[in-house]
Amino acid sequence: MLLDKERSMSTIEKTLLTAKFIDGFWDRWIVHGVKREDIIFVRSSLSSKEDWMKRWGTLADLLMQKAEALPSVEAEIVFRTAGLYYHLMQWLIPERNDEKKKWLNQSLKAVRIADDLSHVETHYVQLDVDQKKCFGRVCIPSAPKGIIIIINPLDSTKEELFTYEMDFLEKRFVTISFDGPGQGETYVFSSLKGTKKRWEKFVNLLIEFASSNFSLPIYVFGTSSGASWAVYSSCHPKVVKAVAVSPAFLSEEISLPDYFTERVRFVSEQEDKWLPCFEKLAFRNPVLLIHGRQDVMVSSEDIYNLYQHLPNGKKLLEFDDEGHCCNYKLPEIRQYAMTWFQEK
Repeated sequence: MLLDKERSMSTIEKTLLTAKFIDGFWDRWIVHGVKREDIIFVRSSLSSKEDWMKRWGTLADLLMQKAEALPSVEAEIVFRTAGLYYHLMQWLIPERNDEKKKWLNQSLKAVRIADDLSHVETHYVQLDVDQKKCFGRVCIPSAPKGIIIIINPLDSTKEELFTYEMDFLEKRFVTISFDGPGQGETYVFSSLKGTKKRWEKFVNLLIEFASSNFSLPIYVFGTSSGASWAVYSSCHPKVVKAVAVSPAFLSEEISLPDYFTERVRFVSEQEDKWLPCFEKLAFRNPVLLIHGRQDVMVSSEDIYNLYQHLPNGKKLLEFDDEGHCCNYKLPEIRQYAMTWFQEK
């Protein structure tokens, strides 16, 4: 237990150093809804975990107060942003402990308030993997025309990617988004960590869940490690098409940031061995593969090699100036993906 605490503090310190000095660290958070001026405020005095918690906590509390005074339509997005800021507080803590649980609950509370204000019907659902609960949310627009299963990167939660849900729902797609093994509620409340076998079960269960609850075409959208599992999902006969943005590969040649690899050790039982092996997959359905040519985590060679092996109907979309996850093109990518999903 003491060793876990020491490891946790070391990982937190490395995360804080990266957050303070590396601008690119914040790209993900900016495109998911964190305001640039709030990042400047946090980074201006960031030397300890306490600084991080105090500043994001203050900003989140202010957003909650602001949202309570707004009309429902405007309040919804502010509550979701507050949930994202509380999420940043729990996200910093890699180990399962009471403090992480407290801030995750606070994030979930803000998101639930936003859900109650939304005109979209939201259901909170669970799936069993290895006799432990995986927690998910299903959002249903009026007159839906399809289902998009969102597979989140290992280091994210379903609540973090609310802008994905909003874009898909606006175009009348049902969204299904779960915390898989090692993620969010599933990690914190079910103590379920990531392994390759568990993720295989999890993805197949997601598809079967979608199929058994809706009579609509099933599509899958994933980024980073979530994109790797989106590629895996394309082998399932019930998936019509899948979009994979910057899929992660099993590679010893790419070195990931220390803080990230240490975080993965907390939530996964196999470190880097929980990703699918593309060489062993029996590809079946069309995949839209998306790559940023400035990506330092996924090589162009790996992307092109994977693309060669994908089946008919495949597409490759590249961006010269984007890095991993093509962060600043994600809104455009989501719109492109929905158009592609509808093409015959």
